[in-house]
Amino acid sequence: MTGNSGVGKSTVCELLKDRGELAVDADWEGYNHWVDRVSGQAVVDPPYPVPAGWLDRFGWKIRRTEVETLAAGMHDRTAFMFGAVENEHEVWDLFDLVICLVIDNETLRHRLLTRTTNTFGQHPEELAAALKDNDRAEATYRRFGATIIDGTRPLAEVADAILAAAGRLSIADASVPRRSSTGD
Repeated sequence: MTGNSGVGKSTVCELLKDRGELAVDADWEGYNHWVDRVSGQAVVDPPYPVPAGWLDRFGWKIRRTEVETLAAGMHDRTAFMFGAVENEHEVWDLFDLVICLVIDNETLRHRLLTRTTNTFGQHPEELAAALKDNDRAEATYRRFGATIIDGTRPLAEVADAILAAAGRLSIADASVPRRSSTGD
């Protein structure tokens, strides 16, 4: 499960956990980290607010070895991993399905500026980067064949659409049908 910062990934992850699903928030559970793109070194204590230009040099990345360990233990079980990182394409082969939550810029701006779970997106440089990424997110993920789900729907409907896309709930049973990668 991917999508821009502020689309609702962590919130949906918690709902799926509450429903008894194996759901992992990669941002908060140690899979993702800031990396200096020049040196390749992990950043242990990133500055906040970030100084001008910081996001040009440092990237939010996932550790493939951590995802491989999770995938190796799944066998016949379904796990949902939530997060968005710049190198996510490097781990897509470990997943059966990529789902992208999308929302409009007005909703994104509101969510980022008012959320209380973390501060990313509240600093002007972070907000500008998130809005820029959001402008191209849906088209980009469609090109990669991801299933697109409207993250502005009520939370329970978004969770049902994710479960339906993963074959854990029939689409007829879901509160809202998913939007396929072809736009149906």
